[in-house]
Amino acid sequence: MSYQQQTVAGMNGVELIVALYDGMVRFLYRAIQAVENNDIAERRIAIKRTLDILMHLQSRLRMDIGGSSARALSEFYAAIFALCIEGSRLASADRLREAIACIRDVREAWQVAARDPEVIRKLQEEQLRNSMPNLTPSPAAPVPQTSSTNWSA
Repeated sequence: MSYQQQTVAGMNGVELIVALYDGMVRFLYRAIQAVENNDIAERRIAIKRTLDILMHLQSRLRMDIGGSSARALSEFYAAIFALCIEGSRLASADRLREAIACIRDVREAWQVAARDPEVIRKLQEEQLRNSMPNLTPSPAAPVPQTSSTNWSA
């Protein structure tokens, strides 16, 4: 098992989400560098990877359990998706920086949730339930609350 695989294997669900947000930021910085170097191919690759992460996060939302928090995250992901597409289409480093700022705001809320003892307890309970057969599904991990509203597209 590689170092990266070992690191990921030791993370809880919220820590994995933080890592995905970090990945989006990393790929957006690559896209900005590509814009500045006029490297269209690299810009497209970096944006595609960011969009792949966004689609993965979007597909994992549980609207039936998450309620308004899940809807807010869905809208956030759609807004970031739009910023990335627009930033790539216009070759706009400013639009991509705007997406990074929004992602960082929400990432901070997830990072706070990852350190919250109540969240950790719920994640451990969920892992225990998931490891036992014939148990009812557990509720989704809590969604962090953020007051950031600067992410609308």
